[in-house]
Formats: sequence, structure tokens, C-alpha cells
Amino acid sequence: MNERCAAFHALHHADRPLLLPNAWDYASAAAFVARGHEAVGTTSLGVAAAAGLPDAAAATRTENVRLARALRRLPVLLSVDVEAGCDDDPAAVADLAAELAALGVVGINIEDGRADGTLDPTELTAAKVAAVKAAVPDLFVNARTDTWWLGTPDPLPQALARARTYAAAGADGIFVPAAPDAGTIGALVAGIDLPLNVLHRPGGPTLAELGALGVARVSTGSLLFRAALGAALDTLDAVRAGGGSHPEPPSYAEVQGLSAASRP
Repeated sequence: MNERCAAFHALHHADRPLLLPNAWDYASAAAFVARGHEAVGTTSLGVAAAAGLPDAAAATRTENVRLARALRRLPVLLSVDVEAGCDDDPAAVADLAAELAALGVVGINIEDGRADGTLDPTELTAAKVAAVKAAVPDLFVNARTDTWWLGTPDPLPQALARARTYAAAGADGIFVPAAPDAGTIGALVAGIDLPLNVLHRPGGPTLAELGALGVARVSTGSLLFRAALGAALDTLDAVRAGGGSHPEPPSYAEVQGLSAASRP
């Protein structure tokens, strides 16, 4: 296994959970790296919305590749959220994974949720996972199941069954967003023999509490993108209202420096 992929795998077996901030463009990723994060993921919602495209609609293959190409200038381990692989053909998903890996990407997310609120057949997602691992064995494949995210009935047994099928297909980790509480997360950790990834929920368990439950990775998902958009709107509203106080944003020079620092 190449060193960068091995390093990313190792972060899922550390003494504390990997906190993975999710970026949507070069500046956001560079800012997270500047704050000391050695690994960064992408947010499919942020990447799609920034390009004026819908999320979870297989519309951002080009944008994902373009962003990965830009981010390889950064000293960071990059994982890319490819939604459901941007295709229903496992071979096409494997081709995308191989293209991203050639750009230095060390991990991908593959999800089983559809934009229409249904779940892909378990066997289809498993086939995508297996195709990716056959094409790029070193890549960390984080298989995401949306049983809670999409509000399916009796989600825990479904999540566990899907996770086990994805693990048998070669997945390296399992991502279960929207698991509702510590007890459920503990049951997932106990029932899945792979590193468990959960989504940070404001007001939910802290990073330390998730670590105590056995969680291996905590993603921010679209939260940071939505928080940035919200802060921009709050600042704009304050200006329109006549000024007011608002948090001091990064300076022009600091933002300019994010790009300048990575250039040869």
C-alpha cells in the first residue's frame, strides 16, 4: 500500500476519532489544512451547490475531478464524496475512483441513498464497492448507508445488514449519517466489524463522547458549507441594517496566502 493511503487508513485506527472537515473548494480546504487538519473530505452538497448543480443527482463527476486536481497542491490526505459513484454502472464508478486516485485522492465515499428518497439495492452498492477495490485496492472506500437519513422503517437492522454486505464486498469503513443517539451509535459500533463514521450533529454527542463509544471517524458533512453561507447572509443583513457587529472574517491577506503558500 502506498504511504499516503496507508496514512489515511491508519487515521481510522487511532486512539481518538478522525475529525474530517468537509471542503467545497480550494480555499475552504486550504483553510482547514492551515488549522492543522492532515485529512480533509469534500461535501457533495457544497461542491454541487457551488457549481449550481443538484446534490445526489450524479451531476458532479467533472466538478469532483476538477477539485481533486486543484487540491493535490495541498499537503493533505483527501477523501472525495462521489455520492453514489455518479453512475449506476460499477465499472464506471471504478473508472472514476481510479481517475481520482491518480490525482492523489486516498479515499472516497459511496452512498446507497437516491435523490428520490429510496435506497439502492444492497447488491448494487456492494458491486460498486467491489469494483472500486478491484481497480484501486489501496483506496479507502467508506460505504455510506442512508437508512436513517432517508427515514426508512426499522433502520438499525437494515443499516447493520447493509454494512455487513458492504464489508464483505471490500469496504474499508462504514458511514451511517443521522444515527439518532449514543445508544444507537454504540449498537452500530458493536455490530459492524469496520471503522464507523458518523456525522457531527450540533447538540449531539461530542467528539470525545463519540470516541468513547468507539467511533473511528466524525465528518462535518455540509455543515461548514452551510455555516459559511449563513455567516455571509448574516453579515450582508447587518450591512443592510446599518452596520452592527459581526465576527471578524479572515483578512484579504490571509485568504490570499492560502493559495500563495501552496504554489511552487
